[in-house]
Amino acid sequence: MGNYLESLPDGWTIYLWLVVGALIIITALYWIRWGAKNKQFDEDIKYVLFTEDDKDKMAPEEYAKSREVIKAQYASREHFKAQEAERHKQGA
Repeated sequence: MGNYLESLPDGWTIYLWLVVGALIIITALYWIRWGAKNKQFDEDIKYVLFTEDDKDKMAPEEYAKSREVIKAQYASREHFKAQEAERHKQGA
């Protein structure tokens, strides 16, 4: 293998770096796109961590926002579960 690499003309490594760099950029763009499509960049997701016990520690509008976000998350979960059940039913 060492002899093969030494037999290559000068400057071949830049092409290897270009290919590897392009693959890294393409992979990063793919995962960013995936994250955006799957709502991974939603700033409101932080409100899912709060519970009823946190009501006294939060401003009233923040608490209301947390309840709204949790309600939306539960609705999204139920929708996803229904879709999965339908897909499972069709596959059986």
